[in-house]
Amino acid sequence: MTTPDASGAREEERPGRIDAVEVRHPWRWVALAVIAVFALMLAHLLVTNSAFDWPFTLEVMNQTIVIRGLLIGTLFTTVCAMVIGVVGGVLLAVLRLSDNRVLAGTAWTFTWFFRAVPRYVLLSITGGLGALFATGLSVGVPFDFLLQQWFGTPDLRLLTISQTTLYALFGGVFGGVLGLGMSEAAYMAEIARAGLLSVDQGQHEAAEALGMSKRLAMRRIVLPQAMRVIVPPTGNEVIAMLKDTSLLAAIPVQTELFFRVSQIKNTTYQVMAGNMAAVLYYLIVTSILMVGQYFLEKRFSRGYGGTPARRPVAAGVSLGPGGAK
Repeated sequence: MTTPDASGAREEERPGRIDAVEVRHPWRWVALAVIAVFALMLAHLLVTNSAFDWPFTLEVMNQTIVIRGLLIGTLFTTVCAMVIGVVGGVLLAVLRLSDNRVLAGTAWTFTWFFRAVPRYVLLSITGGLGALFATGLSVGVPFDFLLQQWFGTPDLRLLTISQTTLYALFGGVFGGVLGLGMSEAAYMAEIARAGLLSVDQGQHEAAEALGMSKRLAMRRIVLPQAMRVIVPPTGNEVIAMLKDTSLLAAIPVQTELFFRVSQIKNTTYQVMAGNMAAVLYYLIVTSILMVGQYFLEKRFSRGYGGTPARRPVAAGVSLGPGGAK
């Protein structure tokens, strides 16, 4: 039975009501005011400055050659280069993680070289690859000319592409896709490798315990889980690739968005208005890609994390000046 003295002692030890006051953040309002001022200044500049000839900008965007450059040189090149980059990157990542040192070393060397060379320089090289084949590029049995000299064998070449055709091939969209695709494969190799390493080794062991081969386990178990790590940086790479298509001027590819816009602005001397036409197109396409990236990330992140539960407020604790009622 509780004595009166013991009951009174417990009442004295019990804490009283806490009158908590929410922390004030006055500098947030100062920062908001500064941002609002700069936003108004930017809007005033865009509307009133005569260098921004918006009717002319819209006229440039509606030009057939500009739209064709957007579709072929920008969008088509981006899609093809990313397909080469993603497929090649996953293959290189698997080779990097292989137990075979020759395959792992070959994948590392490819990644090292194409990550080291700037894309503008790489496109300049791929655009001039036709100069390496003065007599044309032959497809057939390797070193067939030596076999002809030594054993008198007939011509073993199945197809020969002339140098003129090679100049036209590598000096166009194909050369741009090849250069950008190989460069992207080197970057995607590191992204894919990081995604594969993020999957716990126990998943590999569980798949092997179920009788799956390494190839089947990679396709059914490992890669789907690695996509949660691979998708966000891959989305960034797609957006970066879209912008890097402007580097096709190194080849040069004429059917490209910024190349066509540059032709118009240099002819009309409307430099800023012409640049804004390209900027608006890049903003539109990039915004669409960002929306697609958001839904892909949401899909492949199912089952991971979640929204943290709201922390309940304890009884007797006040979050305002008036305290709890």
